[in-house]
Amino acid sequence: METRTIKKLGVETSLLGFGCMRFPTTKDGKIDEKTALKMLDEAYENGVNYFDTAYVYHNGESEIFTGKALDRYPRHTYYLATKLPVWEVKRPEDVERLLNEQLSKLHKDYIDFYLLHALDEKRWDEMTKLGVLEICEEMKKKGKIKYLGFSFHDEYSVFEKILTARDWDFCQIQLNYMDIDIQAGLKGYRLAEKRNVPMIIMEPVKGGNLAVLPDEIEKMFKKERPNQSIASWALRWVATKPNIMTVLSGMSNMEQIRDNLDTFTNFEPMNEKENNIVMRAAAAIKSRVANGCTGCGYCMPCPTGVNIPNNFRIWNQYHMYMNAGGLKWMWNNEIGDKEKADKCIQCGKCEQVCPQKIPIRKDLEKMTKEIRSILG
Repeated sequence: METRTIKKLGVETSLLGFGCMRFPTTKDGKIDEKTALKMLDEAYENGVNYFDTAYVYHNGESEIFTGKALDRYPRHTYYLATKLPVWEVKRPEDVERLLNEQLSKLHKDYIDFYLLHALDEKRWDEMTKLGVLEICEEMKKKGKIKYLGFSFHDEYSVFEKILTARDWDFCQIQLNYMDIDIQAGLKGYRLAEKRNVPMIIMEPVKGGNLAVLPDEIEKMFKKERPNQSIASWALRWVATKPNIMTVLSGMSNMEQIRDNLDTFTNFEPMNEKENNIVMRAAAAIKSRVANGCTGCGYCMPCPTGVNIPNNFRIWNQYHMYMNAGGLKWMWNNEIGDKEKADKCIQCGKCEQVCPQKIPIRKDLEKMTKEIRSILG
């Protein structure tokens, strides 16, 4: 297993980290503990030593199960990460209360890597006002936390504001070859590297979208490395970057475990030729969009409440990756029924102000028919 030595912290982590948010589940939605234990054992026995959970994963069950599973291994042989649910912190005393609850659920005396979960500007300002960082430092002195960091979901300017506010032990961002300009992005990576803040990477395969791609794009990868999975390219693209200590993968079955272990046990940093292939593939994926909507929002608000940019974002996302499962999830979870394309009354107001001159009414109608044919 490829490892990274983090001199700043005095730790050596496996480059592949086990994200404990997508364990296999039973028909009733509970964690399939028998299968998940086998998966954890396979990862641990092959050198994975970083396990990442959170208060909310699997409806609160992930911490309990992960803690119980890790109890089977010597405590000094792995690193455990979990996250403070900042949205639950209303008063300063909530911090230690929640941490103690997590320690109890995890059945542990301390947490190696503790993160302020999913920070954005609003949450950061709230945590600052409540003195949460100072309380967490007290928890470090008490030995309940070893290293303090944060995970992040907002724009780069907010990332810069948070990262430069103190000397963080580490931080966690979303990064993959399709999202280099999204959220913190590559610019955020470079800032953290400059400030010597080790990074954990989440969503390296973009929620599975970069594991299976349209045939013509997969051929670009297979021509160069015929025996390697498509997902391995996304993982290697991220893991090649030197300031990354661990790349998280939310693995859901043994096939994913073994494929990822193969990638990181026989790890080869991505060379310039391969990086160029990735960039060409990314451009080809982006070229597959159904229309040229940039999400500028000039068409909003719609008189009947249709969220035009969000409809087109979902439609374009589907065309880029041809992931029907992903389309179903987005259609059911990322847009309200009253905001969907079929609520368009064809008034045409949106088209009068669209900078891209998109035939919005026709595209909303076309999108509605296509999605209905896919989802039934």
